[in-house]
This record gives sequence, C-alpha cells and structure tokens, in this order.
Amino acid sequence: MVDTWTLLIVDDCAADRKIYRRYLLQDPYNTYKIFEADCAESGLALCQKMHCDVILLDFCLPDMSGLELFDRLNKEILDTPKTVIMLTGRGDEEVAVQAMKRGAQDYLVKQYLKPDVLQLAVRNAIKQSYLQAQLYKTRERQRLIATTALRIRQSSDLEQILNTAVVEVQQLLKCDRVLLYQFAPDNRGKTVASSVESGETLAASHDIQDICQEVGGENHVWGCKLPITQVCEVGLSNDYLHLLEQFKTKDNLVVPIHLSNNGDRENPLWGLLIAHHSSQERQWQTDEVEMLNELSVQLAIAIQQAELLAQTQAALLKEKQLNTFKSQIVATVSHEYRTPLTSILAAASTLIKYGQQLNESKQQKFLGMIEEKARSMSKLVDNMLMVNQIELDKTRFKPIPLDLLQFFTDILEQAQETLTHEHELIFNSSGNYQDFWGDRGLLQQIFINLVSNAIKYSPNGGNIKFELIGTESDVMVYIKDEGIGIPIADQQKLFQSFSRGSNVGTIPGTGLGLAIAKSCVELHGGNIQLSSQIGQGTKVIVSLPKQPSFV
Repeated sequence: MVDTWTLLIVDDCAADRKIYRRYLLQDPYNTYKIFEADCAESGLALCQKMHCDVILLDFCLPDMSGLELFDRLNKEILDTPKTVIMLTGRGDEEVAVQAMKRGAQDYLVKQYLKPDVLQLAVRNAIKQSYLQAQLYKTRERQRLIATTALRIRQSSDLEQILNTAVVEVQQLLKCDRVLLYQFAPDNRGKTVASSVESGETLAASHDIQDICQEVGGENHVWGCKLPITQVCEVGLSNDYLHLLEQFKTKDNLVVPIHLSNNGDRENPLWGLLIAHHSSQERQWQTDEVEMLNELSVQLAIAIQQAELLAQTQAALLKEKQLNTFKSQIVATVSHEYRTPLTSILAAASTLIKYGQQLNESKQQKFLGMIEEKARSMSKLVDNMLMVNQIELDKTRFKPIPLDLLQFFTDILEQAQETLTHEHELIFNSSGNYQDFWGDRGLLQQIFINLVSNAIKYSPNGGNIKFELIGTESDVMVYIKDEGIGIPIADQQKLFQSFSRGSNVGTIPGTGLGLAIAKSCVELHGGNIQLSSQIGQGTKVIVSLPKQPSFV
C-alpha cells in the first residue's frame, strides 16, 4: 500500500476539524495528507477534483445533512466506491443504521472520540478501502477481459481471430500498435498481424531482428508471469530464450502465447503478443501486464479451437475426397477393364476352340493380343495403386545415385517398342547432369507416363523430342510432341486424377498419368510445367534438383 493517504474532513466546526487533524497526525503507523471543507458543497467540489482515500463526514452540515452529501457523492462520482466515516454529536442509533446502510465504513460519536479510537477507525477504513478498490479494479479488469475475449472468440477463422485480437488489445491498452508474432518451425518468425493504426503487414520473411529494428529502442517489460529461469525450467529452449531477448525494445510489453497440451517440448510457444508504445514515454503498469497475460491465454484458446476446427474440416474434406476417389476408381476400373477383358476372353476362347485348326502365325497373333491387353490391365492396376498411395500420403521416397544418361536410354528403348513407322524419337543431352540422386521407381513413373502420352496423343505420328539439360544444381527434361494438343480450358486440370483433355476422342486412357508424374516430381522437390496448342502438340518441362535437401 502507499505511504501517504489522502483524507478529507467535512465539518462546519473549525475546532472539531483541528482536533481531528491533530489526532490523525499523531498516528504512528500512517502518514496523511489532510484537506478540509466547512460545508457539503465545498466537500463535494474537492471530491470532484481529487481522489480521497477516506472522508470524515459530519452528520449535521449547514447546507445539507451528511447522509444527503453521501448520496450525492455516490451518485455524481462513479469512479470508485467512497470510504466514509460518519461523525455526529449525538449517539443516535437510527442515524448510525442509515449511514451503514448507505455504505459508510464506520460511525463515531464526537463526545466519545479519542486519538486512538479515531486513528484505529481511519486505519481500518483505509484497509477496507484498499481491499474494495482492489476488488473493484479486479472486477473491472475481468469484465474488460471477458468482453475482449468474447469478441476475439466470436469467429472460428484463425485470420479473423488474430485481426480482432490486434484491434481489441490496441483499444484496451490504448497503445500505438499491437503485433502478433508466430514462430515458424525453423525458429524464425512470421508476422501474422501488425499495426492497427497504419494497417501495414510486415513481410513474412522478416525475422525477429528486423521487427526489433522497426520498433527500435531499449526499454522493455517482459510480461511473462514466470521469470526467465523458470521459463527455461518448464521447457523453453535456449534457442528460444535467445530469440525472445531480441524483443527487448523501447516501450514493448511482450507476453508469450502458449497452446495448452501442445506436447512439443522443443517448440512450446505458438508465438508472442506484443503491445508497442513509442509516441511518448510509458511505464507499463502491473495490471496492464496481467491483462495482456490473461488475454494471451484467451487468444491461445481461440487459436487452438480454430486450428482444431481447421484440422477437423481438412480431415472431413480429405475423407470426402477419398470417397470420391474410390468411386472414380470403381468407375474407371469397370470401364477400362471391360474392353481388354472382352478381347482377352475372345482370343482365349478362339484358341481353345480352334487352336488346332489355326496355323502358328495366327496362334501367335492371338497370344500377342492376350499379352498386350494383360499388360495394359497390369499397368492400370499399378497406376491405381500408385495414385492410392499418393492420396493417402504413403508414397515412399528413396533416392540413390543415378546415371541419368543410362537411365533415360533405358526408358527410351522401352518406348521404341510402342512407336509406329510414322513416329521418330529424338534424344539430345547437354550440360552437367552428373551427381544426380533420385528414386528410380518414381522417376520411371514420371518419364514412362510422359513419353507414353507423347506417343499416344500423336496418332498421326511426328517427331517426339526428348532433351536432357544439366546445370550445377538441377536437371531439366523437355518432352515435346507434334500431336493433337490440349485445349487451354483443360490444361489447368490435367494434373488432377482422372482428368483428360476434352478432345481425346476414342484414344484410351484413365487420366492418371500426369497426376502421378506431378506427385513424383514434387517428392523429388522439383516442378513440372505444361504448354500446349491445339493441333500443334504439347511440351512438358520437368525440373529436378540434383540432390534432395536431406541428402
């Protein structure tokens, strides 16, 4: 509590006021700053100008009664409850009851008043006043926090929650700007909201030091309830402590945002909530630190709820996509299997019934047909299994050193078997394509599909150009045909499963090849692009890093 207390004596008797002053100044425990008023109006005016810790109020005043003045004080000055000790020259119990009902702390009779009695009454009133003021402040703070938390948690959208938090905290603390800073997995940060006044958003690439340079300065209040040493004990790594120290900038009030039950000891913080004030010197008060801490808890709850909702929605969407995918698999398999099965059954039936009557050439023809259709069905099954693994995120990536020139030579030799006389396959290589690491199986999925597409969708033949170009860090593969091309409207969807160009006509296919190729390219950390014109052909460009990031 404070060392000096402010008292107001409202009494029309100057001699009585002098006695009260003398008694109080003799108090060995408290120091008082005493003001006096000889009537109700003067006392009311003084109360309106300053805060009085205790008011000694005479019951009989020349312009109104002490009870009437007490009523006016409570009605006209609403900031905090009034601490009043009622004084009277008569021992009237009815007056005492009325005073206590109105909220007076005590009731003293003048003729029995002694120094120790007055001193004790005032000390007790001060204690009660202090407790009431703290209770009032706590209730008001809880009301503001509850109101602010309600506004923050009204939305289930994370971006809206963060934007609302910035606005509400800035208004609540009346500071220049508020920032929310989220830790990224690599221990660097990204700003998800910034100054309310300017509305600017710091670039996600800015690290902690960049933000400190922007807000500038030296003085800093750490708002965490735990000391730094205790924070370290509960799981805050030294790396994070080092990062947090960088936020010690001018007039910053900083509190951590912890997500409950996070379970990740190495990354316990979601981020920081920062209140910044630089327009004038500001000393952050204890209750402001506590308010920001409590709001960070409410914000953490809202963030976690939004993230859980987003995860649930994502899981439901994934489930819906998987169900759709399963339906497409069933439809595709039933459709794509019917024709080759019919051909296989017909050829097998012919061989069984008339095999002895057929010459060797015709027998080989039917056997070749069976083998071709069986291989087609086997490839369809492989594609289905591959896409299913991709959809379930179960595709394994196992890179090994590869001789790209030999690898692509083998791929193109297989492709030669499906070429007609109207096709010409042209292969060129240049640059440095040594020291390449990749998953052989996934790379075969990529380039067998791309070369097969180039041949299949060039029914009238033409050149199919395959070019390998190596640089210091990447390899580029170009595959260009002179086939039917792809309509512009279809090109954006072609990398989705079961998507095909609208102009394929009777050319067989499942629409899985490009989807598989794209996923396998991305597993290598590369990218795939496609450009095409109707009737002029299609060009696919695959870019792959020579070494995956973890090799």
